[in-house]
Amino acid sequence: MSSIPLSFLDLAPVPEGETTAQGVGYTVTMAQKAEAIGMNRFWMAEHHNMPGIASAATSVLLSHIGAKTNNIRIGSGGVMLPNHSPLVVAEQFGTLQALYGDRIDLGLGRAPGTDGATFQALRRQMQDAERFPQDVQELLFFLGNDSDNSPVQAFPGANTNVPIWILGSSLFGATLAAKLGLPYSFASHFAPRMLNHAISTYRENFEPSQYLDKPYVMLAANLLLAEDSADAHYHFTSAQQSFVRLRRGERGQIPKPVASMDSIWSAPEKAMVDDALSVSFIGSVSTVRPQVESFIEQYQPDELMVTANIYDQQARLNSLDLIPKLGVFQLQKQPVNK
Repeated sequence: MSSIPLSFLDLAPVPEGETTAQGVGYTVTMAQKAEAIGMNRFWMAEHHNMPGIASAATSVLLSHIGAKTNNIRIGSGGVMLPNHSPLVVAEQFGTLQALYGDRIDLGLGRAPGTDGATFQALRRQMQDAERFPQDVQELLFFLGNDSDNSPVQAFPGANTNVPIWILGSSLFGATLAAKLGLPYSFASHFAPRMLNHAISTYRENFEPSQYLDKPYVMLAANLLLAEDSADAHYHFTSAQQSFVRLRRGERGQIPKPVASMDSIWSAPEKAMVDDALSVSFIGSVSTVRPQVESFIEQYQPDELMVTANIYDQQARLNSLDLIPKLGVFQLQKQPVNK
């Protein structure tokens, strides 16, 4: 089996009892560690009204990450385009490109990344998502080479050709990415149900474009490694608790791990979380390696992006340190000197 690139998705998690500044500091350390072990990309996701996530101002935080790293690609996974005008996004990511060169990726999502009340606070309406295909094409125009004679141009942004990705968990994003000839990233780390159908739809309907000559699929997964498998599962209870709280409509920072989830979730909640987080590789190197190999063999992704949205920062760092031992990814080790 040939190896594939590996990337990391971070939400700048803020552990219980800690500050946003501490959460951001942890994310910087994660980005530097991801670069040091040779990961391909470090992406951040836009979420709002969530006290346990510090990546709401995604482009601002990406600029900070860019200043603290050297070579790893940085980008959004993603910017929720219905929350923004395409021109403003083009200006923000054009600025990032001006600062950090051709290290920038722009992943776009159609969901608002928040609840209805917060969407209104953003001065947006739910029907704004219906314009997603048109907004993507407008953004491609602003970042491309054909806006010189346009009365409105993105400064900075024009002629940068920052790579745009379509993110999704349904057939909508897969179909759009195929039609526009763009790379596609599927959110299998929290919404895996349509994984097979979405990536087959994308691959079968892909139309070569000026951006990409053949389909490129990146799949997302939860990955948490530890020397002892039980230790990894213990720390992953942070993510499981967060998911239960989200479904209950409860807000809070990232919870501490627990010895057992039995007293925390009901049987239906456990089934829901197990289903949503089924694409998760949790354990020791020896237990996780065959799971990852089987997943890659089954779905044939061009790249894998992993995340670990848990309470314990040291457990996250230890997990990254163990990734090279899996021996299934293309890793290009880089010095970290910023």
